[in-house]
Amino acid sequence: MKIAFLGPQASFTQLATSQIFPNEELLPQSNILDCFKAVQDDWVEKAVVPLENSIEGTVSMTLDYLYDFDGIFVETEVVMPISHQLMIHPDNTEIEKIYSHPQALAQCYHFLDKEYKDVIKQEFGSTAAAAKRVAENPEKKYAAIANSYAAKLYGLKIIHQNIQDIEQNHTKFIVISKKGERLNLSQNKITEKTSLIITLPEDHAGGLHQVLSVFAWRKMNLTKIESRTLKTGLGNYFFFINVANEWHPVLSNNALEELKSLGTEVKFLGHYNEYLLEI
Repeated sequence: MKIAFLGPQASFTQLATSQIFPNEELLPQSNILDCFKAVQDDWVEKAVVPLENSIEGTVSMTLDYLYDFDGIFVETEVVMPISHQLMIHPDNTEIEKIYSHPQALAQCYHFLDKEYKDVIKQEFGSTAAAAKRVAENPEKKYAAIANSYAAKLYGLKIIHQNIQDIEQNHTKFIVISKKGERLNLSQNKITEKTSLIITLPEDHAGGLHQVLSVFAWRKMNLTKIESRTLKTGLGNYFFFINVANEWHPVLSNNALEELKSLGTEVKFLGHYNEYLLEI
């Protein structure tokens, strides 16, 4: 089975993907859009993309593509601890520029401000690509912030470990496919959830309150609600919603029917398990 993931090699997404699919063919993609297209075009059966980081928040592109692409569902969600390391080429001892993904730089801001305040910080496409840049330029005084697997893959020396400002740094990844099946894993199960995308028919007073009331009186616990612009004009949004716990065949389906009766568009992304991975 072919599995696409947000690359390149040694990215955090690959670390998550290799735990979910240890025996499958893993194919790195250059961006999240390519992961969705690979599934849509049946080039792969599934794809793994980041959804949310506990420090930097939701990955907006993933939400947008879940809305834009019809017939793509979420099969499972995994949570993985994120640990950042500062690494250099083993032939170097000085640092004049530090490369990394903008989120990694942001997650290590206080460490960098204290230890390398006057060093240039350069944003890069991914942490793994930053590590590769350092490895390919041994004559340059470059450093990278990436994971320990990237250091091993590219032969770099870790000079500072676990430099993220907040210890409880986690990222959620989702597995997407066209099948809409629930993927069961051997890892530690955290919870079950249902994901929906809801679009209101028009902007009017009490519109969102009506939607939330559908869940409230049924005592269905919403663990996440986030708005994203429809890109059709100011004030036009869709809402990404997570409903906690098991899917009730009567109560939950009736909730969807009531939402539709209000004139809302409801996109069912799937009911699935959430698991905890190891780093």
